[in-house]
Amino acid sequence: MAVDIVVPPLGESLVEATVGSWLKKVGDPVKAGEPVLELETDKVNLEVAADDSGVLASIDQEAGAVVKPGDKLGSLEAGGAASAPPAPAPVAAESPSPAAGEASAVRAAPAVRRLAESEGVQLGDVEPSGARGRVLRDDVARHAPPAPAPAPAPRAPAAPVTRESAGPVEQVRLSRRRLTIARRLVETQHAAAMLTTFNEIDMTAARELRHRHQERFLERHGVRLGFMSFFTRAAVAALKQFPRLNAEIVGDDMLLKRFYHIGIAVAAEGGLVVPVVRDADRLSFYQIEAEIARLAKRARDNALGLEDLADGTFTITNGGVFGSLFSTPILNGPQVAILGMHTIQDRPIAVSGEVQIRPMMYVALSYDHRIVDGSEAVRFLATIKSLVENPEMLLLEG
Repeated sequence: MAVDIVVPPLGESLVEATVGSWLKKVGDPVKAGEPVLELETDKVNLEVAADDSGVLASIDQEAGAVVKPGDKLGSLEAGGAASAPPAPAPVAAESPSPAAGEASAVRAAPAVRRLAESEGVQLGDVEPSGARGRVLRDDVARHAPPAPAPAPAPRAPAAPVTRESAGPVEQVRLSRRRLTIARRLVETQHAAAMLTTFNEIDMTAARELRHRHQERFLERHGVRLGFMSFFTRAAVAALKQFPRLNAEIVGDDMLLKRFYHIGIAVAAEGGLVVPVVRDADRLSFYQIEAEIARLAKRARDNALGLEDLADGTFTITNGGVFGSLFSTPILNGPQVAILGMHTIQDRPIAVSGEVQIRPMMYVALSYDHRIVDGSEAVRFLATIKSLVENPEMLLLEG
């Protein structure tokens, strides 16, 4: 009995995906629950598993095809054999390498598979270091043979300079994920009336508190105390005071969300992803730090699931880890607000009529003016400033 393999539901705000690579070939045996192909979206790579045991009978969508939930990807002959005729036996041919057959079952993103192929590395020989036995780019790089020293190239006459090319150019095709991210960001800016308000925060008290408790915090909880937990707790407290920043516009209605799932932007291979710290209002400092660390590792290992990305109500992005001093974050639709953190810089400021050097951070709040008034946005950001500058208040506000 033939069973269709279809695109599963992709989660919140995801309407299409790209077929990344098939992990099985027509005629290969498949066990129930075993991945048969990988889909790429702008947020996460998703493995599609077989619902039944059998043989892969057909592949209807090749790598690179754009598909939507419910589209047929291929078919599985449950409990039977594929309908494709058997290939003739080779005469005096060398038997295939076991590693070649093992490579299709290895967990690896399409980009990692392409890297292994270009470097001449058999994926079956690579020891994975990613979550759930996934092979990462660094794993492939460790097995790649050293590149030979390039021979000096003969001097060639310089090509004439043209209007099309005034120097060396490398043309690189954008990945499907990057194209989708670009499209969604442009759509967000066209759909929302986005404005940004700014402030600066004196990080003296938060830095001193962190310094006093860092060693004991690490020993007791196994994670470091970072500033992200301060801002997450402050954001939740401010969202409770200004609920429109935790809302969503649906047609002519406004959905005021009474839960606080805080998205934390993380730089990952292929682009930015925003895993969600769920029910952040119920978490302690160390629970927030532990959850952020867990999600960041899954993002780096390309192991995030759709459940890690769904239902966010507000987003925090920290360009400061890359040295950004000042920026304007873009809304993470359908959310209506996003907080941008930046690098901490010692600067002279006036304190009680005197000039002092203090660790200062610029913060930015982008918001959808269709639902959030300017006064709300300014007071929201001022609330975060007040809480972070007086971190003991976070215990009361939490």
